[in-house]
Amino acid sequence: MSDGRSTPEVRELNLILDLGLRIGEVLLSSGGGAADVTASMQVVAQHLGVQRPEVDVTFTQLSMSYSYDPEEMPITLVRRVKQRDIDYEDLTRVNQLVIDIMADRVDLAEARSQMASIVSTPHSLPRWAVTVANGAMCGAVAVFLGGGPIVTAIAFVAAMVIDRVLLLLSRLRLPGFYVQVAGGTIATLFAVAAAASGLNVDPSLVVTANIIMLLAGIGFMGALQDALTGFYVTAAARMMEALLATAGIIAGVSGGLAFAGLFGLEIGYLEPGRAGWEEMPVLALGAAACAAAFAVAVYAPWRVVVPIAVIALVAACLDRLIANFGLGRPWGAGAAALGIGLVAYAVAGRVKVPPLVIVVPAIVPLLPGLSIYRGLSLLTQGTEASSAAGMLAMMTAASVAIALAAGVILGEWVAQPLKREARRLETRLAGPRLVGPFRARGRRKT
Repeated sequence: MSDGRSTPEVRELNLILDLGLRIGEVLLSSGGGAADVTASMQVVAQHLGVQRPEVDVTFTQLSMSYSYDPEEMPITLVRRVKQRDIDYEDLTRVNQLVIDIMADRVDLAEARSQMASIVSTPHSLPRWAVTVANGAMCGAVAVFLGGGPIVTAIAFVAAMVIDRVLLLLSRLRLPGFYVQVAGGTIATLFAVAAAASGLNVDPSLVVTANIIMLLAGIGFMGALQDALTGFYVTAAARMMEALLATAGIIAGVSGGLAFAGLFGLEIGYLEPGRAGWEEMPVLALGAAACAAAFAVAVYAPWRVVVPIAVIALVAACLDRLIANFGLGRPWGAGAAALGIGLVAYAVAGRVKVPPLVIVVPAIVPLLPGLSIYRGLSLLTQGTEASSAAGMLAMMTAASVAIALAAGVILGEWVAQPLKREARRLETRLAGPRLVGPFRARGRRKT
């Protein structure tokens, strides 16, 4: 090799590439961007002695290839990503393992042992607590939408029921589209029941608060983040998943209304996403509670829950203040995301988590999931007026998502300048790192 370092034996090469794939699988399935996943796999392989491996990351598959001898067939390993559940406990542990590898605190055998332990160890938080956290998140959404105590209580209960049903359907390996249909149906039936009971509630607001846990705002923003960092195939796949998930919600809401109509329960025109944010104090507290509850629901370490709530509170206030100046929602969302990106790197270093664990929950209250739903639902009505309104809603959602992704990336780029050696290693990547090591090192000396 040109740098004078010895090449590992073929057996060791296989073990190194397999470790890189297992690390990449956890990072990608837990919400890591394709650029971050690729870079993490590369730096781990390089540090363990595999110089310049070929890494390919798509939405459903990871591959690593290395040619150790021009006269021999290259070693190529492939691993499929079968599940994509956001899990920040495993993400944080894998990120720390990568850091330990780079710091020579663990060798290859120890790293593989720790990796096996990470993926096989149960979560420290019981599953019922995640259900309660999802209920709290939707209840908080009802708060900052101005729904009042009744809507908040309905959203809390409905979200917990939806979470348990979705968990059951997921364990039965039902495709995601049908899982979304079931969730949308349950949310609508809760709204219909509330309206039929004579409670003074807005059914549209009830459904809006109930379906927030199903909406695909995170996937939509993740797709744009991958596009901004040059991974267009993965971005297209994530975009399609987000749109299909939203279509499932629309089908579920329509099915719920049709089912209620069979029993003579009519609630009129239902328009989820119509409600807007209310007064600043309610908005701030609701956004903080929503972000904190989401962080708990995705198994983020407890030490980051309070910082996430504070960051989300400030970001929501900044978004609202800029919108009140008449600059438009995308500018407010972009400024808020820029602030989140700026502080996430510093806070993440203090609490020892990847910046991604702070960025995503803090940005959840700003996501345009409701705008995506509103746009697609209007487009399905078929009239000229609804189609125009639907296109406007979709363009607004796209503008907000681009502003959020671009703001976060710019904030991290300002807060976390790349080192020269990392920049050489990541020549085909763009943008800062939200997970994984921030600098690369060569193979340790033996």
